[in-house]
Amino acid sequence: MTSKSIRAAVLRESGKPWKIEDVDLAEPKDDEVLIRMVGTGMCHTDLVCRDGFPVPLPIVLGHEGAGVVEAVGPKVSRVKVGDHVVLSFASCGACRNCENHQPAYCYDFLAWNFSGVRPDQGVSPLSIDGKPLSGAFFGQSSFATYSIAREANAVVIGKDLPLAKMGPLGCGIQTGAGAAVNSVGIGPGDSLAVFGGGAVGLSALLGAKAVGAGRVIVIEPNAERRKLALELGADDVIDPGAEIKAICGGVNFALDTTGIPAVIGVAAETLLTKGTLGLIGIPPPDATMPANLMSMMMRGATIKYITEGDADPQVFIPRMIDWYRAGKFPFDRLIETFPFEQINEAAHATESGRAIKPVLVF
Repeated sequence: MTSKSIRAAVLRESGKPWKIEDVDLAEPKDDEVLIRMVGTGMCHTDLVCRDGFPVPLPIVLGHEGAGVVEAVGPKVSRVKVGDHVVLSFASCGACRNCENHQPAYCYDFLAWNFSGVRPDQGVSPLSIDGKPLSGAFFGQSSFATYSIAREANAVVIGKDLPLAKMGPLGCGIQTGAGAAVNSVGIGPGDSLAVFGGGAVGLSALLGAKAVGAGRVIVIEPNAERRKLALELGADDVIDPGAEIKAICGGVNFALDTTGIPAVIGVAAETLLTKGTLGLIGIPPPDATMPANLMSMMMRGATIKYITEGDADPQVFIPRMIDWYRAGKFPFDRLIETFPFEQINEAAHATESGRAIKPVLVF
């Protein structure tokens, strides 16, 4: 098998910085495509995996890639050499949920996205000096100059779009906007409270407004992010300590992006009768639901945990792009670009709150 020499950000130890190294990338097989990366977003999941979420080390992370197709496997039919693509999460394509256009709930989601290998082949496309290197992270491992993905998780986009900034549509932006539009089903005139004004929370705001939502409140402690939320269309922005019910009496929908149990408890109490709370943030491993069950019962409220915004990327990414073209979805205002070599600086910028959505450019 031939291979290609690339540069990749390798994580060798949990909690340690990434180191850019020379890596070998195998040629695309069967339904796979080879992509020259142009830009890749940094997601909270990348940081969680860096800091100890169980992935096999050493590994190349990165899962919000965007680039240009340079080669395709013999079974690829839809994607062509030269296409511009956004890469999203991987799924088996054959289980009940995948066949029902719910790939975010693929029965083998963990294997396809976190195992470090191609699950159908048991090997990684990456190696160093002939030794295996875990890859295929979210079906892409896009913290690298080149990536291997499957045709199924490569979404072709228009060549007129700013390709370097399109990658976050594959995960963080999709998760937030999808949570509002797909998961809780917000519609014209509906009210929404978004707890957390990071990339996912502000994307939920953008998605809600794109479909004509009514009052949207963003709850966020960072003053600069509250200011940006107002500029992006929020009707109210408040500190976490403020009382939502005093502002509007309650909301039809609420989304928590923090994963903090105390915040989730507050969010649950903001719901009006028949309201729905969507949970997006990653909670502590031992966290339990803090909601008052009697209160939830009396209101007929619903609590729903959300993965990847309940999105089918082949459908939802083009929908977000349509909103973007129409001027209704300025997700690019959340992005700050960093040279690929400054990956650790980008991570620090988002952890400190200075950057909302870092994107590494090649």
